[in-house]
Amino acid sequence: MEPRLDFFGSPLAGKVLKHVNSAGKAISDSSLPGTIQELVKIRASQINGCGFCTDMHTKDAAHAGETAQRLHLVAAWPEATVFTDAERAALELAEQGTRIADASGGVTDEAWADAAEHFDEEQLLALISLIALINAYNRVNVINRQPAGDYRPGQFG
Repeated sequence: MEPRLDFFGSPLAGKVLKHVNSAGKAISDSSLPGTIQELVKIRASQINGCGFCTDMHTKDAAHAGETAQRLHLVAAWPEATVFTDAERAALELAEQGTRIADASGGVTDEAWADAAEHFDEEQLLALISLIALINAYNRVNVINRQPAGDYRPGQFG
């Protein structure tokens, strides 16, 4: 598969990505645990069918020490016993936040309350921002048909 555009070589895209990546840096520097950040990015990318981001974030998570078992079970997290209650709450919020168009009510009060039990206000703000940001990245890559499989951990800095 070939991308429709050379997104990473475009001066305009470079300007856009500079700002988007700055938002990503603010989130990654927050107190939201890195493990949860990667799990959320993986799950949203799976739902959106973004091979590029799924490849990137599974490799980054593995490079950071995540186990193969947990990575293989992200897609089936509701039935998996390998995730903590906090991780499950974040994955539920990510799933509902990514599938907003599929549900007339958006994110349920139950999913929000569960997340609020595990995360403080800064972490919730980071989690909401992360869900929005990974969905934006997914859409860019899916629309552009960005190929997956060649990512190397740390490739983008």
